[in-house]
Amino acid sequence: MEINSLIDSTKLGFTVTTEDIKKLCEDAKQYHFASVCVPPCYVEYAVQELKESSVAVCTVVGFPFGNNTSEVKAYEAENAIAMGADEIDMVMNIGALKEQSYDYVKEDIEEVRDTCKGKTLKVIIETSVLTEEEIRKATEICNETYVHFIKTSTGFGNRGANMRDIEIIKEEKSDILEIKASGGIKTLKQVVDFMDMGVTRIGTSSGVEIMTEEGGI
Repeated sequence: MEINSLIDSTKLGFTVTTEDIKKLCEDAKQYHFASVCVPPCYVEYAVQELKESSVAVCTVVGFPFGNNTSEVKAYEAENAIAMGADEIDMVMNIGALKEQSYDYVKEDIEEVRDTCKGKTLKVIIETSVLTEEEIRKATEICNETYVHFIKTSTGFGNRGANMRDIEIIKEEKSDILEIKASGGIKTLKQVVDFMDMGVTRIGTSSGVEIMTEEGGI
């Protein structure tokens, strides 16, 4: 698998502007990334910028804390898809997971999943704030809800993805659940190491830098 086809080139944060998204889309077309991941208010703009390309448009739901109501998350997803989003990265209700309200966590995901109507859904579990046992349980819930990906991090937590997170997820995940590693991924070596672990998507704001490292293209 080519490295570029794994990358969700990401621009999220407080100060993101239209010019930032324009550059993100131009780079994504040049390097044929899997997707751009943009704030919800820029979905329509990204769709227009990428309409002649194979690059998907991804956006976030319940971001970054995951504790919006299920109804709000579902509306966010519905609204994003109506604007042309191809993929949704939603944040799991992490507080509910920690208090072992597992039925609530599952129903929260299922409401968004059903709204997505087959569009790619990735569930962010924020491994930096979870114990190993909680990562296992979060993975089990992702198996049971038949989402497409489990994603390690928002990029706004205490740390990003690490190899131990991936090891735990791999021990618990079903054959159909894919893994997206994100948060703090800035080098080609990190990407290759995650690929070797079976990761099939990489969330990064350093996609161009990774691709232009020696051996990256």
